[in-house]
Amino acid sequence: MRFVIQRVREASVSVDGKVIGKIGHGLLVFVGVADGDNKEIADKMTDKMTKLRIFDDADGKTNLSISDVGGEFLIISQFTLYADCRKGNRPSFTLAGKPDMAEALYEYVLDVIQKKEFHVEHGEFGAEMKVSILNDGPFTIVLDSDEIVGKGG
Repeated sequence: MRFVIQRVREASVSVDGKVIGKIGHGLLVFVGVADGDNKEIADKMTDKMTKLRIFDDADGKTNLSISDVGGEFLIISQFTLYADCRKGNRPSFTLAGKPDMAEALYEYVLDVIQKKEFHVEHGEFGAEMKVSILNDGPFTIVLDSDEIVGKGG
């Protein structure tokens, strides 16, 4: 599982010209699911993400978590985080999770974050989406379950 996390002042996602999710200050998170990912991995990844101290304190140091600043989440599914570009010039996506499994884990991630009592907005799994971002920093972090959880979960 991979999360690309961007600290934002505001962000929104649209499908067919209609805004379906919008947040103010918080985190825009692109979620990629691979075959072999499971709820245990998702739990560890969401726990790590919600505890990251990547917001500025009164002294301008990144000492605060999203809960400390009352931030919001915008969660977007993005299978392209598992693009394999090693051969040729056209990426392969065979490492991405199968759609049914990936969608179930994406929905699980949304549920876990909501149960932690965060305001969560989201995109539409499998849809062509337009994402608007006012990045804050910019501040972008990649969490990869191979590094956070370890190989094979």
